[in-house]
Amino acid sequence: MIKSNDLQEAAKNFRYLLNRGYPRKISLELVGNRYGLTFDERHLLHRGVFADVDVQRRLSKKILLKAIKNQDLAIDGHNVIITIEAGLSAQPLVLGDDGFLRDISGRSGSFKKTERTMEAIGLIMDLFKQWTPRQTLFLFDAPISKSGRLALEVRNLLKIENLSGDAMAVNVPEKILIGFPGIVATSDTAIIDRSKNVIDLAGYIVGRKIRAKSIIRWRRKREPK
Repeated sequence: MIKSNDLQEAAKNFRYLLNRGYPRKISLELVGNRYGLTFDERHLLHRGVFADVDVQRRLSKKILLKAIKNQDLAIDGHNVIITIEAGLSAQPLVLGDDGFLRDISGRSGSFKKTERTMEAIGLIMDLFKQWTPRQTLFLFDAPISKSGRLALEVRNLLKIENLSGDAMAVNVPEKILIGFPGIVATSDTAIIDRSKNVIDLAGYIVGRKIRAKSIIRWRRKREPK
């Protein structure tokens, strides 16, 4: 396993190339080969290291959790829940340069509901009772096994907690999330980049409520101009 300092140095070099306009795929391959990174370590860099211009743009869209009060909120269901589950299970997570927390398991396609799933949803509901959105829409990826059943359970929980909202399993949640007129909860870069207001719901819960110690953070120094 690569030493932590070497991984930090690899991240620094990857960021250096991105800031100078080198293609992301090629840059990752160059740095990965230079430092002999494993697949998981390359995935870690891919999930957490970005060019400064992307970082600044995403941070400008990131809003505080309290801003969801009395606002319409759409949640990238599997994205948020899987990240919270990773925090609950002390699995590795990476805090990206752009301020969004991401899991690095790559397990979305093989996702299966567990006790951790319902615990994660419970933590989300607890936050909504404090910062009550006007309407909440959970969107789950229908191609993932038993997404319809999970959506039904979340829909019933919303009713039990007296929270206005709905939950659905749809083939392509991104089509609804991108361009959603309210606030979007996700750490998916493609959705963030095409949304106006975004919250890192999972990041808040993992960092503030779970206080997970399995979060990898990059050491960053401002580059000289």
